[in-house]
Amino acid sequence: MRRPIRAAAAAVLLLTGGLVTVVAATPAQADTRICEQYGSTTIQGRYVVQNNRWGTTAEQCINVTDTGFSVTSQQGSSPTNGAPVSYPSIFYGCHYTNCSPGTNLPIQVSRISNAPTSINYQYVGNGTYNASYDIWLDPTPRTDGVSQMEIMIWFHRQGSIQPIGSPVGNATVAGRNWQVWTGSNGSNNVVSYLAPSSITSWSFNVLDFIADVRARGQITNSWYLTSVQAGFEPWSGGVGLGVNSFSGSVSTGGAPPTTAPPTSQPPGGGGCRVSYTANTWNNGYTADVRVTNTGGGTINGWTLAYQLPGGQTVGNSWNATVTQSGSSVTARNVGWNGTLAPGGTASFGYQASYSGSYSSPSSFTLNGTACATG
Repeated sequence: MRRPIRAAAAAVLLLTGGLVTVVAATPAQADTRICEQYGSTTIQGRYVVQNNRWGTTAEQCINVTDTGFSVTSQQGSSPTNGAPVSYPSIFYGCHYTNCSPGTNLPIQVSRISNAPTSINYQYVGNGTYNASYDIWLDPTPRTDGVSQMEIMIWFHRQGSIQPIGSPVGNATVAGRNWQVWTGSNGSNNVVSYLAPSSITSWSFNVLDFIADVRARGQITNSWYLTSVQAGFEPWSGGVGLGVNSFSGSVSTGGAPPTTAPPTSQPPGGGGCRVSYTANTWNNGYTADVRVTNTGGGTINGWTLAYQLPGGQTVGNSWNATVTQSGSSVTARNVGWNGTLAPGGTASFGYQASYSGSYSSPSSFTLNGTACATG
């Protein structure tokens, strides 16, 4: 229902296929005004504040202080059944090659021992918008492009808007109750936590939400935390919205907090089966991969992971976004095949090269759950 990709650079790439110039972050002075579409600056020598007006050509300006920012002009407008017009925000980590000063992200989840954060929002009565705190994770330590998992914490919403996908139940995370939504925007999977009432100020541990998403089978400890962001998604209006203060850090060492495994399959989880068929020639082949949901719940957004035998390199793909890091391959659904009802099947394929003798991968996981083969 919402944006295909929040980041401005990715949005332009997807929509135009053209070349994007990333606006470099420059150190902020008190009360720095940013109206550039993708303009950003740094504060406190450790955080990046970005205008990120990716979904409209209309003017948007933010006023950046030493502790946060506020929206001073927002002329864009978008229907509530579509994507928002922008995501003015503050972040640490890496966002489309723009990394906050001195950040230690990306960091593998298994190495994180603590990730405390604090946020104080300022809301207004005009416009349609949400206040969203985003946690981004990916199977690889990427510093560019869109990460594969977006955890959205909805602190506040105004107007007839809702998270991506559909509600799958309620959960208690970090001592608060949330309505949980899962889905995909066509570029990444999303798990959203919708607060039953507005939250203005809160301190919590990012690891609590990562642990809940891990328990749902959406990620594993081998994934990487790439960035944490806090800001607003306006569909219309929103002048006066602000982040009054923000802090966040990530510590390593020791084992991360653990979450007891769920007593039942996570929503949308359950069994899965993968059929992998290759058509080989000389030093190349095409692979036809069929993913079937054999569980009892609907899967909203899927990621298939597996290892290719040595010497195999993936090329062009279709009906899925397929990436490779060493021998690890990750295939993520595209916009039209992200929902798998019980018994439902999604198919994708790719062309690849190989050296030596050919062999097919033998094991697969779907959203972190091992699948049967054949």
